[in-house]
Amino acid sequence: MSLPAILEGRLSLPVVCSPLFIISNPDLVIAQCKAGVVGSFPALNARPAPVLEEWLDRITTELAEHNARHPDRPAAPFAVNQIVHKSNDRLEHDLDMCAKYKVPITITSLGAREDVNRSVHAYGGIVLHDVIDNRFARKAIEKGADGLIAVAAGAGGHAGTLSPFVLIHEIREWFDGPLLLSGAISNGNAVLAAQAAGADLAYVGSAFIATAEANAHESYKQMITESTASDIVYTNLFTGVHGNYLRQSIVNAGLDPDALPVSDPSKMNFGSGGTTKAKAWRDIWGAGQGIGAIKRVVPAAELVERFASEYHAARQRVNLAPWATAGKDSTVAASA
Repeated sequence: MSLPAILEGRLSLPVVCSPLFIISNPDLVIAQCKAGVVGSFPALNARPAPVLEEWLDRITTELAEHNARHPDRPAAPFAVNQIVHKSNDRLEHDLDMCAKYKVPITITSLGAREDVNRSVHAYGGIVLHDVIDNRFARKAIEKGADGLIAVAAGAGGHAGTLSPFVLIHEIREWFDGPLLLSGAISNGNAVLAAQAAGADLAYVGSAFIATAEANAHESYKQMITESTASDIVYTNLFTGVHGNYLRQSIVNAGLDPDALPVSDPSKMNFGSGGTTKAKAWRDIWGAGQGIGAIKRVVPAAELVERFASEYHAARQRVNLAPWATAGKDSTVAASA
């Protein structure tokens, strides 16, 4: 296993915050990075296209100023998510802007492309590609991705169906590079569990919807704090790709979450609502199965602090467990 060089000594917690469509903005990204975890946003959140440069300028400037003031605890680097599917007519423009500002980490979704990877590598950035199974993982690495994000069952938004243990194991059988795990990670215990399973970093999204900086409607944030795993519905109706959504938001849109039709995947169109008038992310709100651990809306830094406290407490529990100190294999638990 390995950590990208760009992250060494830059993290307070082994966490990358996932790019949240509509929700992630400069306020949230900057707060996440200053708290010591990788902040990210989808390039498409900056609308219209010229706004992307404004966001990149602000983020790079504020993080550089923070680092100058705090050389002993620099901010974590940030990431930009690029949708590389053919439906994204902004991709070339957005890649050019990221090259101009030398975005450290690019997260690619919905297709692995060699030309995109070459573009990022040309200025020294790295590419992490999200995958839902081992087949797509192999394709991504063959096409030049530097690392993988294993999107397992329970993840918010577009998610896979495989158990995180199975998905991590199958990828680790052949890949020893940077590997992140996504799927219902909403506390520090789960971050440690992701590492114990074989991942280098945890990939956390839904928990940051209910933060002060997030660009989410207050009703959305409140719904997150009041919901549990049983309130999550898995469907492809709204974008053509299966994802997890909050049951009550589907009900509020006038639909029956227990009788949703199946969408035609060939008509993938993010945010359109497909055959419904309700739009994904705007009206139908995404969330992962781990939201039961989110009890209130807090600043992003406070959320990271809570994760860190739970993470270190979990490490201590593992190290103090009787079985962890018995026998020659005790170092496995201690090094998790």
